[in-house]
Order: sequence, then structure tokens, then C-alpha cells
Amino acid sequence: MVDYDQETVETRIRQSFARQGAMETLGAELSSVSPGVVEIELSYDRKLTQQHGFLHAGVISAALDTACSYAAYTVTTPEVSLLTIEFKVNLMSPGRGERFLFRGEITKPGSNIIVADGRGYALTDGPAKLIASMTSTMMVIRGREGISG
Repeated sequence: MVDYDQETVETRIRQSFARQGAMETLGAELSSVSPGVVEIELSYDRKLTQQHGFLHAGVISAALDTACSYAAYTVTTPEVSLLTIEFKVNLMSPGRGERFLFRGEITKPGSNIIVADGRGYALTDGPAKLIASMTSTMMVIRGREGISG
């Protein structure tokens, strides 16, 4: 892990997140950044559902991938970028809720490859319900033209 300066790392991640058109389109919000852990929240929107009214698996996967990637950014130095090279998603329960929380957490930091695990939760008046999990692998990118933080 790198030396962690909360303010600097969080600012870098928030600026990068703000450039993500996909997350903006989904209405996702970066709600928490801490060493090795990032959380993203999303409100229910019918436009993000599949035919039964559940949050679409593609939306769940995109939010988990993003949470895992930004968790990885908390353990890298500022000059590197990351690209997801693989992930596996388990959809455990229908995406039914008023809001959704997607948490990415570092499992194995590394200088070239970083592994993270993600969990997606449906939020209602009761306890949070686990709806999906992800294991994600990211490649650290250094000095590649056109790819930056």
C-alpha cells in the first residue's frame, strides 16, 4: 500500500469519478472513500431496470466494477491508472430497493495487479440486503498515452 493522505487520495478519486459518463448516466454518487474501501450509492430508477422491474444486472455490474476500481486507486500512487482486466459477478437476489449501495474493498494490493471484492446491497426501511458480489482484477497502467487517473 502507498502512504495514504486521505484528502489527496479522496480528491483525486472524486475528480476521476466526476469524469465517468457512465456513472453520471446512472445517477450514481461516490458516497465514501477510505483506505482500501470505496462506496457508491444509486437511487432506484425505472430506467435502470430489466423487464421485471429489478435493477438490471448490467447496472449492478457497472457499479460494482467502479467501486472496486476506485478502491484500488486508494492503494496506488497518483501517477498510475487502472483498467479492469477481469471480473466475476454473482447475482444473489433481485435488485429490488429504494436505494443501492455498492462497496469495493481491496483483497490483494499489488504493484502490477490488484484484486478487489465488491458487494452490492439493496436498501429499504429494513436491513440492507445483499444482492450481488464481485471479484475483480485490475491492471496497473504506467505511462501509457491517453490513459490517466
